[in-house]
Amino acid sequence: MPKEKLNSFFRGNHQGVIAVASLITYQKLEDILPQAYEQSNHPLFILLDGITDVRNFGAIARSAEAFGAHAMVIAKKGGTLITEDAIKASAGALLRLPVCREQSMSQAVEYLQDSGVSIYCADLSATHPLDQVDFNMPVAIVMGAEGRGVNPDLLNQIKQRFIIPQIGQTESLNVSVATGIILYEINRQRHLSITQ
Repeated sequence: MPKEKLNSFFRGNHQGVIAVASLITYQKLEDILPQAYEQSNHPLFILLDGITDVRNFGAIARSAEAFGAHAMVIAKKGGTLITEDAIKASAGALLRLPVCREQSMSQAVEYLQDSGVSIYCADLSATHPLDQVDFNMPVAIVMGAEGRGVNPDLLNQIKQRFIIPQIGQTESLNVSVATGIILYEINRQRHLSITQ
């Protein structure tokens, strides 16, 4: 490549060599699930449907890792890529938390259901409050993009839905904040069941 072309990729002293590599290695859900069952009776997965904002993505990863999720699952199309900004927003959690990049979210949900994992999602039209859901079992939480929510076709696959009760007039929470609240509730319930 001409030196000018290399200079357009990198402003520093590249000495004529530039390598492009993925910031993380994506995992396969079929490899992670058995490991998760070995580590815990109650595996926990976060499935992100169409989350495109890297800061939200990173913040979700940070909460997921902090609250003991076994992996995050994204689809190959329709979501964000893991960038330096996402890793920064995750406070490095994306370097510790497995991320599974699956062909489709629908297939991932079906695989998890067939493997004994209960699938839940937050839904503004649900009537069942978050704190009344029993999360002491293998669980996957599906979170949709802000504004659009979970894809309607995917939503049809998910029978178990809940709402995060709110007092104010703001219609909904930021997706990363909502995910953090849900993960806190799952963690709270699981710690209560251990101490009782």
